[in-house]
Amino acid sequence: MSRPRAVVVATGSELVRGERSDLNGPFLARETLSHGLEPARITIVGDAPAELEAVLREGLEADALLVSGGLGPTHDDRTVELVAQAAGVGLFVDAELEGRIEAVSRAAAERLNRPYADFAPGVTKQATRPEGSVVIGLAGTAPGLVLRAPSGCVVVVLPGPPSELQRLWPGALESDPMRELLARTHAPGRRALRLFGVSESAVARALDDAGGDGDGVEATICARDFEIHVDLVVEQGAEARADALEAELSSRLDRWIYGRDERPIEEHVLQLLRARGWTLATAESCTGGLVAARVTSVPGSSDAFLGGVVSYGNEVKTRELGVPEELLAAHGAVSAEVAEAMAKGARERLGTDVAVSVTGVAGPGGGTPEKPVGLVYVHAEGPEGGRGRELSFPGDRASIRARSVAMALHLVRRVLTRSLDEDV
Repeated sequence: MSRPRAVVVATGSELVRGERSDLNGPFLARETLSHGLEPARITIVGDAPAELEAVLREGLEADALLVSGGLGPTHDDRTVELVAQAAGVGLFVDAELEGRIEAVSRAAAERLNRPYADFAPGVTKQATRPEGSVVIGLAGTAPGLVLRAPSGCVVVVLPGPPSELQRLWPGALESDPMRELLARTHAPGRRALRLFGVSESAVARALDDAGGDGDGVEATICARDFEIHVDLVVEQGAEARADALEAELSSRLDRWIYGRDERPIEEHVLQLLRARGWTLATAESCTGGLVAARVTSVPGSSDAFLGGVVSYGNEVKTRELGVPEELLAAHGAVSAEVAEAMAKGARERLGTDVAVSVTGVAGPGGGTPEKPVGLVYVHAEGPEGGRGRELSFPGDRASIRARSVAMALHLVRRVLTRSLDEDV
């Protein structure tokens, strides 16, 4: 039996123009799947009324329509009125909601030393909601709403800022219309394999050799910064088929598997550090602190990560990391020799068990025939030895830096697992 379908609509002309990236669509798609709905599509649409209403009418043909953005007090925030228009229901001013929004707005007016009259029209606008809708909470002055449309579609309207949307999302799940819809679903099981050092095509061949997906198991293969993510979505009753497929894939790809869950590499690195009672430091040039940022994005990382040095200039490499000036003169900042000296210097100066360094030419300028844009050296050093890599990355500055970070973290993983003889 097919799962109920969900359509996600992310609104905002700034998204269509490419001024901002949509983070809400992927979040809502993942959430719907985890609760047993089938995410049919994600649509990004601007604030033009005709365009937005057309997309909403189409979305109302699904079992669930999840809309983000357009709940503010300004003239171009039209989501609520157009949802009502597309669904064929009226609008009314909710006096209780108006009082709640007014209290927030009066506090803001006082804080900003502005007259409340500046806020009053927006308060009434934001307190206007479709007949039959329920309020699931406020994010600032923007209310999250859930409506069961006359067509039967459950419409969820959430604010555009991702943090606000994610804060109100649990309220949408707890609303009666959504609970009734989810009662018809069965959340699929999920299996995850995370690999590094193998190509996407090789993983695809392994999947084919293992019998492929189907029979209640859907497999997806995604390449991300040298990592390959394999995800299995498992319908009820297909667990044995998923077990067999996962075992076959593991037997063919075990050398490259670093994780069997959805945790990112930085969490695996921290787990390995804690298991050995070791600490980590970073020394970064072209990545500008991105390796440290990835590690410290994990709550509680301070028990294993002590700090880092962003040694962008040669004088900082020498002064803070102890890289000899003659080494820089002989080999240049972008070299295996300097990468090794940076890692050893960080380990010594910061007093850690392990250190990793990155130095390279991220571009778009600065390259030479001998050292072109995309040339990167990474080195990880630990108590039991070290290992470096020379890399040549295609792409723009952002992708070169992102791939360098991934390589650095995986090189640390190799040091922590003593897999220094393996290619990465």
